[in-house]
Amino acid sequence: MKDYQSVDIRNVAVVGHGKTGKTSLLEACLFNGGAVKRLGKVDDLDYEPEEEKRQMSINASLAVTEWQNTKINFVDTPGYPDLVGEVLGGLAAADIALIVIAAPNGIEVETEKVWNYAEEMNKPRAFFVNKMDREHADFQKVLDALRASYGPNVVPMQLPVGQESSFKDVQDLLASDDEDDKAHLIEAAAEFNDELMEKYFEGEELDPKQVQEALNVGIAAGKIFPVYCGSATMNIGVKNLLDGIVAHFPKPEDKSSEPFSAQIFKTMVDPFVGRLSYMRVCAGTMKSDSMYQLASGGSERVGSLFTMQGKKQLPMTVANCGDIVVTAKLSSAKTGDTLRDAKSNADYDKINYPEPMLMMAVSSAKKGEEDKVFSSISKQMDEDPTIKLTKDAETKETLLSGIGEVHLEILSDKIQRKYGVQMKLGEPRIAFRETIRKPVKVEGKHKKQSGGHGQYGHVWLEISPKNSGEGNEFTETIFGGSVPRNFIPAVEKGTQETLIQGVIAGYPVVDVKVNLYDGSYHPVDSSEAAFKMATSIALKKGILQASPILLEPIEEITVYAPESYMGDIMGSLSSKRGKILGMGRAEGKKNMSEIKALIPMSELYKYATSLRSLTQGKGSYSLKFAHYEPMPESLAEKIIEEHKKEAEE
Repeated sequence: MKDYQSVDIRNVAVVGHGKTGKTSLLEACLFNGGAVKRLGKVDDLDYEPEEEKRQMSINASLAVTEWQNTKINFVDTPGYPDLVGEVLGGLAAADIALIVIAAPNGIEVETEKVWNYAEEMNKPRAFFVNKMDREHADFQKVLDALRASYGPNVVPMQLPVGQESSFKDVQDLLASDDEDDKAHLIEAAAEFNDELMEKYFEGEELDPKQVQEALNVGIAAGKIFPVYCGSATMNIGVKNLLDGIVAHFPKPEDKSSEPFSAQIFKTMVDPFVGRLSYMRVCAGTMKSDSMYQLASGGSERVGSLFTMQGKKQLPMTVANCGDIVVTAKLSSAKTGDTLRDAKSNADYDKINYPEPMLMMAVSSAKKGEEDKVFSSISKQMDEDPTIKLTKDAETKETLLSGIGEVHLEILSDKIQRKYGVQMKLGEPRIAFRETIRKPVKVEGKHKKQSGGHGQYGHVWLEISPKNSGEGNEFTETIFGGSVPRNFIPAVEKGTQETLIQGVIAGYPVVDVKVNLYDGSYHPVDSSEAAFKMATSIALKKGILQASPILLEPIEEITVYAPESYMGDIMGSLSSKRGKILGMGRAEGKKNMSEIKALIPMSELYKYATSLRSLTQGKGSYSLKFAHYEPMPESLAEKIIEEHKKEAEE
């Protein structure tokens, strides 16, 4: 493939709801451009076993074709909501989002979401209404819905000739002789050219070139949203779309005279090939076999350059400003990083990925392979920035977070295939706490006689509750040396160790004051270890007498969703023991309302899944820790009983 300059490059992210035919549309584009020899061969783009198994795109894939002496870089993105990271990476690389809609279905959940993602990233948007040959396909109905949702500047560039089984062609409106057909298109274009507007309202003849230029300005500004239509599987309307991409879609900004800089928008990790880094050249020219700097520090040697048609690599000698290029085996560069020439000071904003909502405990399915499992997940985190792996210092569990259940299932399949290890997912342990409600005085004595020195420690402790959040406190009021001064640190240490291990359910005891006020010792047999043991005996006995309770962590949850779902969400939170704090418009989130509530952490396992079901995929939430509060006795009893069973086993 020859080298292309910015003016002859188009970068298009193909986005939309699942099963709208995005990948089929790209295969048809590649076929028409001569890049593939057979129509309908989607396995050129969806080629990984996980994609074949689920019959859907999982990874964003790069597909390049040539049309009218123009290089078109398509980034095909998944339509399943769990795979949002791939969509955001694809949008970051593109100059426009092409939103594919299935004509029989119209606007769907992911249609709205990808529109919002593109809008937040200031990307121009266009539509392709696919499957015009299917039953219930109604172009006008889809167009009306798009205008109702996104405004009057959603303008058709084509009209279908026939629909459903009679669909056979498309008519380009710019080439139409019928003024009425293209009135809406010209009105939209006229907003961007005063002379054109004047001519239009005066009824004068319009210059088609002037109309096209005004349209292009509006599209590039993200103010006009062109609509194309066709059938990918029948290859109708696809050539017209390619013509439209070349004629009307924005060109990359030409910064070819500046020092080289690029941003990595996607990383693929392969245990055999190594890392593949996909990047958008934002300025200057990138050359193979060159040394470049990372804006975050350090440098990288770039070897050979290539572009992709799905899994097929096509070599490149240079990548000019605006182009998309792939290179292998960068050692430390990650998705979102800026790569640049020493003369450049470019540092592009990181891609803003959503926080993962589903957290599960992860371990190895096979004993002894924990390190291999965690190492494999870490490698996949380079590929997918929406995965997080953390260690809970308190419960000692490793926690894996992702966007949803399907997301983590796909990750599990990938690490088994790539690295030959199997992970096990389960419900995370909750970091409960224990405390007491009344003061007690209690004795602890440890006395053991064996050959030689014996063991003797004896304490009287006063254990009393403190206010919530005040923490634990150790004091001593020993009088007359009943416990020698040198053994008091051992009593304090025994107190700390016993409280942290817990008494009723194995969770740390909090907000208690322990005062050592009496005891006795043996001049020969007493030792630090004996006093620690006596302290432990006293505390365990005393806490059981002091009305112990279990405390549970309470989170402040903010749930975001369209207002129509607020009643259902409120009901679901209340059913999970949530206390509603308030409701209102969500700041910085278009057309979204929010509910704030306090909810026990133990009620939030897989809440991401139930919220998605409740809101048809439109809801999301964020959490922050609020406080601990007493757990209902009936629920606490179950946890205490489970702890007893585990201790016995």
